[in-house]
Amino acid sequence: MQGFIQKLSRENPPWSAERIRDTLRLLGFDPHCEDTIRKYMVKPRNPRNSFSTWLPFLRNHLDVSWPIDFLTVTTIGFSTLYVSLVFAHGRRKAIHFAVTSTPSMAWVIQQLREAMPLGLQPRYLLRDNDGIYGAGVKAFLERCGIEEVRIAYRSPWQSPYVERFIGTLRRDLLNHVIILNQEHLQRLLREYINEYYHIARPHQGLAGETPIAQAKPSPIAGPAQIISIPVAGGFHHRYERIAA
Repeated sequence: MQGFIQKLSRENPPWSAERIRDTLRLLGFDPHCEDTIRKYMVKPRNPRNSFSTWLPFLRNHLDVSWPIDFLTVTTIGFSTLYVSLVFAHGRRKAIHFAVTSTPSMAWVIQQLREAMPLGLQPRYLLRDNDGIYGAGVKAFLERCGIEEVRIAYRSPWQSPYVERFIGTLRRDLLNHVIILNQEHLQRLLREYINEYYHIARPHQGLAGETPIAQAKPSPIAGPAQIISIPVAGGFHHRYERIAA
């Protein structure tokens, strides 16, 4: 019984001792009193905030929430380029990206328009508190019927999926190349995202699948060979199995 109480407590952090007791009764057990159950419950690692509603919110709305974020890239001439990313939580997919040297609120709104063609849009859009968004972005989202969700100041962990993608983008690509100009960066990002990240890079959060799920290849009768296809100037490769 003690182990099962711990399991219920671990899997359902907001449950009280009374809720666990009632659940045990529904399952046909004769449970201990609330004080005994409370003694066996898993103790939170952070007593100040025993249950954060933020991570469960993200998990429960993966398929209807998108985050938007920026990253900066320095060129060979020491100018700064800004990359806007619109991400889809559910499949860890980069819905839209764009590069500019002069970001503005109007430019951000235009990127959101391009990210949501033909009525494809999320229910929630997560963003940080960067001043570039201004009141115009909020008004645009309201007209689209999208609820704006701001993360807390200096809390990038509250938007973990797009932050992880940005880290992956730097480790896989940007830390290994010298960017010449805006066009060069756009081409590298397009090749990496569309021809590698989306279709060839396995993702741990998707049980080894890719953001754009690929159909399983049909069995090949007879001998077969693996071909290597260079991506992003040959820095990465994707592989296909074909008949020999």
